Amino acid sequence: MSKKHTGRLELTWTDKDKTLLSTGDGQYDYTFVQPSDYRVSEVRLLHEVNQFEAPPDDRPKGLPVPTTDNLLITGDAMHVLDALAKVPEYAEKYLGKIRLVYIDPPFNTEQTFLHYEDNIEHSIWLTMLRDRLRQIKPLLSNDGVIWVHLDDTEVHRCRAVMDEELGAECFLGTAIWQKADGPRNDLPNFSVDHDTLLVYGKSTNAKLIRGQRDESLNTIYNSPDGDLAPWYDGDPTAPSAHRNQTWVYAIQSPVTGELLYPAKGRCWGSKQESILEALS
Repeated sequence: MSKKHTGRLELTWTDKDKTLLSTGDGQYDYTFVQPSDYRVSEVRLLHEVNQFEAPPDDRPKGLPVPTTDNLLITGDAMHVLDALAKVPEYAEKYLGKIRLVYIDPPFNTEQTFLHYEDNIEHSIWLTMLRDRLRQIKPLLSNDGVIWVHLDDTEVHRCRAVMDEELGAECFLGTAIWQKADGPRNDLPNFSVDHDTLLVYGKSTNAKLIRGQRDESLNTIYNSPDGDLAPWYDGDPTAPSAHRNQTWVYAIQSPVTGELLYPAKGRCWGSKQESILEALS
């Protein structure tokens, strides 16, 4: 089979006992080759061109200490991931030790860009993604996470592949990134203003790191009545009275005896038993 493609990327994926190879000559031109073909089996070396010192340690409180062995690599993803896993000096540092992977694969939007044509069949796109995930997974630490950035074109298909390769039980959530701050009026349908990031862990041990609570968030809490637990005067009602009629009731003030009701259309944020316990 063959596909036309503008660009320099060399993409490979396995189909049964052979590998589908894009020769990267400026066009999509896929050819099935044996896994032993040197264009697939050859481990490429990485050539260091520059180093940068870590910035001063001014990270927010509670976040991990910055590491110094990070890499920014320019090259084809297949060969880069292969080198990190198989070249001894890199495998020692990175194999099974990477805690965070973020990938921004082609969105497959049927558009033409300077270096590539973002238009391949869904099955080929998914196979390419699957093979990259299989290369990435051994590099992740047991509690590592991977974020995959996509738009609406392939995100639903991508999640099915990630469920298969990483496990549905390792799905941590979906993050929405707002990429536009205003609607487009020249579109025939919806004006989409966001992209989606799917977040998975390598295992169920993966957890998002929670930063320590910032002291500025505590400034709204005080105790003007001498309560041992600081509090703030917030809205004790919720906008769902039509669904929670049993939470619409009167609370009698222990000071004035006045019967207090929530505003029209709203209900209290707690059931009667909880309020009575608090008043008691």
